[in-house]
Formats: sequence, structure tokens, C-alpha cells
Amino acid sequence: MPSATLHDGSTIEMEIHGAGPTLLLPVNPAPAEEGPQAEEMRKWGADPSLGHSLITGLSDAFRVVAFDYEGHVLSVPKPGTLTPDNIAADVLAIADAAGADRFAYYGYSWLAVLGIQLAIRTDRLTALVLGGYPPVDGPYGDMLKVTTAAHRMAVDKPEPASTKGEPGDWSSVTVSMSHDQTRQFMTLYLALRDFDDRAAQDRITCPRLCFAGSADTIVYGPEWGDARVDIAGPVLAGRAELQRLGWQVRVLDGLDHMQAMQAGQVLPVIRPWLAAELSSVAG
Repeated sequence: MPSATLHDGSTIEMEIHGAGPTLLLPVNPAPAEEGPQAEEMRKWGADPSLGHSLITGLSDAFRVVAFDYEGHVLSVPKPGTLTPDNIAADVLAIADAAGADRFAYYGYSWLAVLGIQLAIRTDRLTALVLGGYPPVDGPYGDMLKVTTAAHRMAVDKPEPASTKGEPGDWSSVTVSMSHDQTRQFMTLYLALRDFDDRAAQDRITCPRLCFAGSADTIVYGPEWGDARVDIAGPVLAGRAELQRLGWQVRVLDGLDHMQAMQAGQVLPVIRPWLAAELSSVAG
């Protein structure tokens, strides 16, 4: 299995499926294993086999390079170095290891944040797809509140515990990550607290698509700094501006953050768009 060396010297494995224009996909490629974790994910509306489902739905048309970046940073935390420069450099290292001089990228949620930082640092992108995070007026301040609160909870508890909470109620979630795991995400959003995503738009030169569920707003309670992570709002209110800035915009009616990331919703949106945009791109 091919692998790449990341900014901290750790290595990440990747799987390559299909042929055609290269698409980098930061997902866990393994099918789900049954057990308590998979069952808990399903309660929250997540698909434990999401990565596998996306690969299956895309690899007949594209050369899909799948790598579990989120799983990697959770297993090999980078508490002081998960910065915008470094996450972009990591993706470029993965592209190099996969032999992809030019490539498209799709990321959802914080992996979409990664995509924005990648796009303003390289001219190697053939297309960019962001899901579950707005390209303009992103909730960076509220994400800093959430990650800071999560880090505080991780420091206060003696050891990682099982994630608990009432599905759909994000304020009820018990942090299950370690000190270093939570610190790395706080490090990322600290580095992005002054990021001007509107000013950065002229540095994104490739074809680009964003999508979000129309009900994608997560409200947290006082323990989480009363954060309100609004994904749908900036996409709905800023749709005309985003289109003027060169974005294709799709809104998935009635869907929340977890629902809008599922393969059955994502593939009908991104597959035809990527096929059209990458029709003249070599693999």
C-alpha cells in the first residue's frame, strides 16, 4: 500500500482506485466493522462506511486517491503543528506520493477548511469541492470556541471516555479525545481566527463547487462557549455573491450537517460536476 510522509515525519497510507483524472479524497477507505462505535455513528445519522461508499461511487470515472487524514491526526496527534501551512503541505505530499502532478480535491466539514487552505497555496488543483463549510463568512470564530472548549474538557478529565450524548444534541456530547487530540484542532483554528476568506477568493483559480444542507446549523450550550456554528446561513444568504466569485452552489433542502455528508446525497451533486469539469484533464 503506498504511503506519504507528512510534515511531522509520520506516514499515512493511501489507497488508489480506478483510472482517469485524479481526485484526492480524505476519507477512511475501509468498509465499516460492526460494533459499538459503528452503532453510535448510525444513531447520529453517520455512515460508518462513508469513505468506502464514496470511493465505490467515484472510482469508475476517476482515479481516486483515498487517505484517512482525520483518522491519522487522531491516531498520531499534532498538537502544536496542525497549522494551515502544514495541512496544505500534507495534502501536496500525498499527491506527490500518488504521482499526481494535478488533482481535484473534495473535503467535508473541517476537511473542507483544509481544501480552502490548499487552494490558496497551490496551482496544482484541477477542481475543488467543499461540503459542509462555506467558502465565505466561514464560522472560524465559533469553531475556535468549540475546539477550545473541547480541549478544556480533555484537560479536565483524567482519561478519554466513551462519547456519549443524545443524537442531534451537540451540547450533550462528552469529549472522548485526549489532550493532544483536542489541542491540535484548537491550534488549527487559532491560526485561522484572523483568516479573511473573502479576501482569499482571488487566490482560488480552479473550478469550484460548494454545497451544504439548508438545516446545517449547530447550536452549542454555555459549556461550549454558546457557539453557533452556522454552515447553511452564509451559503444561503451569500449564494449570489458566491456565484459572482466563481462558485457553483448547491443547497440540499432540509438536511443537517450529518445528513448532507452521506454518499446518497453527495454523489449526485459532485460526480456529474466533477465529470464535466475534469473531462479534458489527464489522469
